[in-house]
Amino acid sequence: MKLMSFAEGRWVEPQGRLTEVVSAVDGSLVGVCSSEGLNFAGMARYAREVGGPALRKLTFTERADILKQLAAYLMERKEELYALSWHTGATRKDGWVDIEGGIGTLFAYASRGKRELPNEKHLIDGDVEQLSKGGTFVGLHVLTPLKGVAVHINAFNFACWGLLEKFAPTFLAGVPVITKPATATAYLAEKLVRMMIESGLLPDGALQIIVGSTGDLLDHLTMQDVVSFTGSLETSVKLQAHPNILRNAVRFIAERDSLNASILGPDAAPGTPEFDLYIKEVQREMTTKAGQKCTAIRRAIVPRQYADAVAEALKARLAKVVVGNPQAEGVTMGALASLSQRDDVRSKIQLLRSEAQVVFGDPENFEVVGADREKGAFLPPVLLRCDEPWKATHVHDVEPFGPVATIVPYDTLEEAVRLANRGEGSLVASVFTYDPAVADELLFGSASFHGRLVFIDRDCAGESTGHGSPLPHMIHGGPGRAGGGEEMGGLRGVKHYMQRTALQGSPARLGQLGRSWIRGGVEIDAGAHPFTRPFDALQLGETLYTRERTVTLEDIEHFARFTGDTFYAHMDEEAAAANPFFPGRVAHGYLLISFAAGLFVEPAPGPVLANYGLDNLRFLKPVSPGDTIKVRLTVKSKKARREYGEVRWDVQITNQNGETVANYDLLTMNAFGGEQAAN
Repeated sequence: MKLMSFAEGRWVEPQGRLTEVVSAVDGSLVGVCSSEGLNFAGMARYAREVGGPALRKLTFTERADILKQLAAYLMERKEELYALSWHTGATRKDGWVDIEGGIGTLFAYASRGKRELPNEKHLIDGDVEQLSKGGTFVGLHVLTPLKGVAVHINAFNFACWGLLEKFAPTFLAGVPVITKPATATAYLAEKLVRMMIESGLLPDGALQIIVGSTGDLLDHLTMQDVVSFTGSLETSVKLQAHPNILRNAVRFIAERDSLNASILGPDAAPGTPEFDLYIKEVQREMTTKAGQKCTAIRRAIVPRQYADAVAEALKARLAKVVVGNPQAEGVTMGALASLSQRDDVRSKIQLLRSEAQVVFGDPENFEVVGADREKGAFLPPVLLRCDEPWKATHVHDVEPFGPVATIVPYDTLEEAVRLANRGEGSLVASVFTYDPAVADELLFGSASFHGRLVFIDRDCAGESTGHGSPLPHMIHGGPGRAGGGEEMGGLRGVKHYMQRTALQGSPARLGQLGRSWIRGGVEIDAGAHPFTRPFDALQLGETLYTRERTVTLEDIEHFARFTGDTFYAHMDEEAAAANPFFPGRVAHGYLLISFAAGLFVEPAPGPVLANYGLDNLRFLKPVSPGDTIKVRLTVKSKKARREYGEVRWDVQITNQNGETVANYDLLTMNAFGGEQAAN
């Protein structure tokens, strides 16, 4: 099979000196590849001139819709990916993480894009900043898509997930992608991209793939481009030091080596739920994907008094692991991704053995089911123990990227923290404890050294995704040795591919640019109550000023008795007057909200379908019996959904002196015009 690149809108066959890509299971030839002959400058130009403009014509909502459709398309054809996945050494369970986990990331970003991003082409970041006393000069931060290309360089271990977790937020941001998979598993990535292109859902130029080396691609990058890299520390340093990347300050996101730790708390003695969960998790992390996970547990940091028990319990579970052909019945752990990867892990085990003893597993002598041990890239789980971790260096510096972990005993919690931090930065660390004091000390001692901390105990274990599963909602990345980058993290991942620009000007101007009314901007009198006007007729800045209402002592007492909220500030004059915030008895804040609704709501049936919440509610000044309130209601922003529109209203409650006593955002669902509005 010829593994092809997709460049400048066409599939390109490999030419020149071809690289053979073989099955990790049986050594058979899966395909050949080469990127010779590709015009890398042309690919970058095609992405910028064709893909970028096409993507930027779409709103966040439209891009999210495409992601959802693409995810559904791939899910329907997932078995085609599974049919190739076994060549990587992956079991069906391993493949599920890679294939369906990757597709699930598309679904997740589609959902968040629809729910949390505006139906616009730019994004307002943060709140309005008041830059002048009178409010006529304000500031705002806006995010716009970079007018470049994102170069994604992926690792061999997750050919699908690694590609899709980078692609999803980049596409949602409106930036085209050139993806370069690792050669060892490029056949799976090429198949995935082929399916994505064949879907017909992606705009021209939105996605290209290089199967082979990146040639001189980095020479053609600009300050508008991004490189996102997953791989070794050595390669990352080399790429980051590229003169063109340095000269143009090209954004560089790196995820690289990580000596991840899992800490067993001193309270988690043998026989506790946390101890049992710990043993299960370490074994799972050692054997899932044959330990080829950037997040896998490499150091099991345990109380010294439990080290023997941990070793024996792990040996018992590891003894049940069946190594072999992923398609053979009963096999629970497949092969590493390539023979070179197997040899690399073997060499690193030898380094570790200079500081630690092997307590389980022999890399040179083990049984393989349904395959040839030497032709396939097989290794058994290997467990080591380092009883003198303070004298060790390799244990904390060398990452054996395979089914290998080392037990590291500690004597005090302070030692556990220092040992975990010896990794000099990791993607993830996990803590197994039921003691809040232990969790607290480990959090504040270690958080700055790790991109993610997972606290697992009996309360969350049933639904926990475990130590090593990055989720699209949370950041994936880590400081120091781990690369210093971040991926995913919900909308944080989208913003990596956008430029944040500070805007300054009048409320009217920035409101117009930001597609949102800003307090102090132009107010519009449409001549009708805004609740009588359908979504598409409402204008930003459309404003209603209500009549006044006086708040009486009887109102306050009735509200207290009716709701059961008899807090002293509302019912006890002497106690209220002693409070530094109140002049005496005051109205309930929620009484004011209720009265405000009574002042601005149009009761007759109309286009307002439902009130679904309040945001940013603040009570700014107490209201005493006898005070008079009124409301200003203004259309702040609008977002069209498929069945209805969402309207955000700026609500300001003022007293008889014109002072603001409360403000908040009101959220409503509104019908569109025509038949929907009539209904």
